[in-house]
Amino acid sequence: MTLKQLEAFYWAATCTNFATAAQRLHLSLSSLSKRLAELEQSLDRALFDRSGHRAVLTDAGQALLPQARKLLEAAAALRAGAAGSTGLSGRCTFGVGELTALTWLPRLVALARQAHPALALEPCVDIGSVLEERVDRGQLDFAVIAGRSSRSTIASHPLAEARFVWAASAAMAGRTRRLTSALLERTPLVTLPAGAGTTRILDDWLLAQGVTAEQRLVCNHWGAIAGLLVEGMGVGFLPEGWARALSRRGQLRILASHPALAPLPYAYQWRRDDTRPLITHMRELALRCADFSHASRLF
Repeated sequence: MTLKQLEAFYWAATCTNFATAAQRLHLSLSSLSKRLAELEQSLDRALFDRSGHRAVLTDAGQALLPQARKLLEAAAALRAGAAGSTGLSGRCTFGVGELTALTWLPRLVALARQAHPALALEPCVDIGSVLEERVDRGQLDFAVIAGRSSRSTIASHPLAEARFVWAASAAMAGRTRRLTSALLERTPLVTLPAGAGTTRILDDWLLAQGVTAEQRLVCNHWGAIAGLLVEGMGVGFLPEGWARALSRRGQLRILASHPALAPLPYAYQWRRDDTRPLITHMRELALRCADFSHASRLF
């Protein structure tokens, strides 16, 4: 029995399938299967029932899982202690939303590379619902997502809040400097798709105003939304720093609203059973970096 075999077993047991586990370990599927077979042979018992469409843990596998987790945690702690000032090594695949990518992701990557030069970072940008699912499946080490997870398998730690303001081009807004129900009813609402974290604050605001906003122009890219608003394609909201930067250049007008849009809290999310030092170290760096208030360098 070796640590590599136990590592292969742990990820095969906790990821959605063997292919995902192999990807996490940067192994071919055949190499992963070989390690699992060697471990089963050394223990003289089957750890997975492979008779169905998907391999599932046997009773022996269920019994081994918590023991394997403790051994791997101890090994990770020993490596971290022996590494000293050199920091973490290996690969870290994590997810962020577009707003994080356009604001403080570069600083997070820079700090992580400085603190852990031997750690290869692989950020992935997508909407929150997709990232949460990928964390749960074991495809991502962690993700920065709007709100807390409702899944019992995922732990969340609050990071920072993003604030938004309504905006439109001067041509679209006319003389008004306030967002009114009449303006929303006669002009398209430019917004992110339903799976985005901003959906909740938008729906709450519309419900409070009694507005349905049936005309919608949906786009999954913040930069494109800003461009559509500048071109007068509708009314929408942007991160406050971006909207103010575009307003100072005369490209957009910020529209006051009562009530104002609620801030959107973001959280660092990871699998609750993942206690590797990597998770703790990256969470600490994310807490140092998280700041949605600055304008994107694209604006």
